[in-house]
Amino acid sequence: MSRINRRIILLGGSAAAALGVPCVALAQTKVEIEMRGTARGEQIWFEPQGLAVDPGTTLRFTNRDPGNSHTATAYHPELFGRTRRIPASARPWDSDFLLPEESFEVTLTVPGVYDFYCLPHEMAAMVGRIVVGTPLHVGWEGPSSDRDDISADVLAALPAVDAILANGVIHVESKP
Repeated sequence: MSRINRRIILLGGSAAAALGVPCVALAQTKVEIEMRGTARGEQIWFEPQGLAVDPGTTLRFTNRDPGNSHTATAYHPELFGRTRRIPASARPWDSDFLLPEESFEVTLTVPGVYDFYCLPHEMAAMVGRIVVGTPLHVGWEGPSSDRDDISADVLAALPAVDAILANGVIHVESKP
């Protein structure tokens, strides 16, 4: 998978070029995130758990866990009354329950940090974080500072934004 494209595009005559603001080309890319689980179902996770992508990237969530249904759900008040943990101008998503081998796609265009979870397995820390663009993007919104609507275990399971930006992808530590 490619890292964030950091090329600067000069927009002749535009305000962005006049101000010297870097922009990232909108690449229509698809990236897969798998919903996984151990054979007996004692552990479940998203793989990868953290990911850096360019604006305009389509994420495809696929349930590869033969024993469980999963969701990919953005933290947002429109979805189950949750506190917003995605950029303010981004559209929230909910895949609904995906049976084994079913998929759901969402395209993220707004730069910033997106936290998501599996509705029935959030308390088992089945969560993930997507970083769209970089802090250099105009309007980039960092991670939520909210600590009231998320448990300490779930919060600790979210990969650090700096680690995602440095590595491009954060894989879940090996599972049995």
